[in-house]
This record gives sequence, structure tokens and C-alpha cells, in this order.
Amino acid sequence: MGKDKKAKKKDKKKSREDKVKLAAAKGVVEEVAAKNAALKSAAKAEAKAVVAAAAEAAKVATTKAAKAAKSDSPSPADFERALRVGPDFVLADLDPESHPGFEGDRAEGEAMMAGLADRVADLQERLYADSKAGGKRSVLLVVQGMDTSGKGGIMRHVVGAVDPQGVDITAFKAPTAEEREHPFLWRIERALPTPGVVGVFDRSQYEDVLIVRVHDLVPRAQWARRYAQINAFEKRAAAAGITIVKVMLHISKDEQKARLAERLANPEKYWKFNPGDIDERGHWDAYMEAYQAVLDKCSTEVAPWYVVPANAKWYARLAVMNLLLDALTRLDPQWPAAEFDVAEQQARLAES
Repeated sequence: MGKDKKAKKKDKKKSREDKVKLAAAKGVVEEVAAKNAALKSAAKAEAKAVVAAAAEAAKVATTKAAKAAKSDSPSPADFERALRVGPDFVLADLDPESHPGFEGDRAEGEAMMAGLADRVADLQERLYADSKAGGKRSVLLVVQGMDTSGKGGIMRHVVGAVDPQGVDITAFKAPTAEEREHPFLWRIERALPTPGVVGVFDRSQYEDVLIVRVHDLVPRAQWARRYAQINAFEKRAAAAGITIVKVMLHISKDEQKARLAERLANPEKYWKFNPGDIDERGHWDAYMEAYQAVLDKCSTEVAPWYVVPANAKWYARLAVMNLLLDALTRLDPQWPAAEFDVAEQQARLAES
């Protein structure tokens, strides 16, 4: 009997201990569950924040795109009219900081570039395809400007938007020994674009009335004749089917100084710097006078000049992209028609 009481007492004690352990385990489980719930809640909140941020970014992008595409956005023709050199044009009166033909800001201008590039690429491909069907037309983009004016950026951001197989870029340096044995336009004519191609001149025939004039590299009577020779040459090129777009990238002397200083401050840009660029700054006024003479004498109906304020690189690229697009739009190249029976070839393909 005594033994039974002791056993029962022992069992009760064990039962109480088990209940305590069970309660403790239950508490641990509840604590873990609470922590998991808190983590899940935090994860959901973070996910919601990410989604909200993405939605806001999409909204901002959509707003920018909408602004860029709104009906009152300038057309390529607007840029063409705003930048074309007329009979009373005075280079000194054009502010290199200005943005003719465009009232938007940098963000709006940059947002427009992708859409413009797509349109340029499509028209350029059509022009190239047309040449394969016998078309004779092409485009020549001439890019001039003082050192650091942004010619390289035009090559990357504008010319780089089109299919390389339909583009031919020529950078004119000081004439070689062979080139000096020929008239000054000999090397230029050899570089003219063939049908279907967008030719690009990084500097051009105008070096022969710019640096040659500023530094008296040939007698005055010789370079003075070249304006008329260039006009006649461009008239022949236009008659052969080449649409000519001539662009001067216009920067201020202070902006050039800042860009040269930037190159000297960055080891990754030393390769772009030429000590001679500083020497040329001493002839700035003479170069501006030479450019004014070019614009006065060589902006013709078949080969007009466009002066693009270029202190703001984003605007210069936007403007030149629009000028190129305007030229291609006016050409309006079409996909060549098939020279075979399409239905017949489709049937043959199906059976093959």
C-alpha cells in the first residue's frame, strides 16, 4: 500500500514536470511562429516597397516619354529651320549655350534620342536596300568645329545609331604626301559616299579654307578661289544624288578651355589632348572670322550649312540627330519591290 502511494505521488510529480516542459515547448513554438510572422510581414513590406519604387520609376519614365512624344515636340523640320544658315547670319550673335528649336530640358532631350535613332536607322536601311535595287541616292554629313567641340560624340551617339554596313566615316587629317600632289578636292571626291550609304566627314574640304587661311599655308589668292571651287564641287555631288548636310558645332572659347582642362585632369583622357590645341587657341578670333567667311560664301541651296550651339553636348547630339533624320525623311526611301513571284517562292519553300 505504501508503495502504491509513493508511485502515485511520483507519477503526479512527473505529470507536473511534463506539463511544465510542454508549456515551455509551446512557448518556444509560439515565439518562433511570432518571429516567422514578423519576418514574413517585413518581407512583404519590403516587396511592396520594391514594387512601389518600380511603379514610380515606370511612371517617371512614362511621363518623360510622353513629354518627349507630345504633339508640340519639335519635329526634325523645326530643327532644320532653326539651325539653317541664312543670308544675314552672324556667327558672333549665336549663343553657344542656346538650344534653337527646342524648349525642353536635358532629360526631355535625352529621352527623345532613342526614338529618333530608331527612325534614322529604319530610313537608312531603306536607303541601303533601295541602292541594291538600282537606287543612286546617298547622304553626306559633314561635321566641322573647333577642337573639343564634340565631333567624337556625334560619331558615337548619332552616327553610331545606324547600321555600320550602310555608313562610311572619313576623318580628314593633314594631307599626305600623295594627297599634296593633287588638287585639294581630290581626296574629298574619293571619299564621297556611294549609293545607299550615309557618308560622314569628320572635318572636310573646309579645312582648306579654315586652317589654311588662318596659318597662311598657301597664298591668299589661292585659298580665296577655293570657296567657288567647293560650291561647284558640292553642286556636282548633289546632282549625282548626294544629299549634303553640313554642320558646324559651335562652342565658346571658355567652354573649350574647360574641356581641355578636363582632359589634363584625367589620365584616362590624356590620349585626347594635343599641346597644339593650346597654341590654336591663340588664333581663336582668326578662326571665327574664317568660319564666318565659310558660312557667308558656301551655304547654298543644295548644300546648306547648319550651325549647332554645342556647349551643351546633349543638345548638339539631339540637333544633329534631327538634322540627319530630316534629310533622310525628305529622301523618303522605300523598300524595293520583289523582283520575283512571292506566292510562287512561298509554295516552293513549303515543298522544300
